[in-house]
Amino acid sequence: MADILTKQTCPECQGDVSVAPEVELHEIVECGECMAELEIVSRDPLTLALAPEADEDWGE
Repeated sequence: MADILTKQTCPECQGDVSVAPEVELHEIVECGECMAELEIVSRDPLTLALAPEADEDWGE
């Protein structure tokens, strides 16, 4: 039996984001519509938020 993807709403563009049932907390997924990187901030209920951008360290 195939895994059933869960549909969530992108907090950036309100598009549909498919999330696998075995997704881990703090995992990063990508919105297929706006390409925003989204973080799994809760599994129950499944909640997405914009992933924090990595700070540039400029080689320091």
